Amino acid sequence: MLRGEELANYLKQIRRDSGLSQKEVATTLGYKSSQFVSNWERGLSSPPLGTLRKLAGLYRVAEEELFLRIRDIAVRELEAELRREFYRK
Repeated sequence: MLRGEELANYLKQIRRDSGLSQKEVATTLGYKSSQFVSNWERGLSSPPLGTLRKLAGLYRVAEEELFLRIRDIAVRELEAELRREFYRK
């Protein structure tokens, strides 16, 4: 899945906009530690797709809006990777 700064910043932004702490999100999702949420927001990992759908509801963001944002980020990341590989000397 995605592991980039852009997704991390977006997830952090929409969590903050919803007024939830990392701990509240982790607890609601059934995680014992807020470290999972912290890792998502630092770009070290990304939530599973099913969890992203749950986050949409939790953060009060339309699922389609979240999906489109993730799609756009994935396309940009893939394009950047392809360019690096294609033009590597």
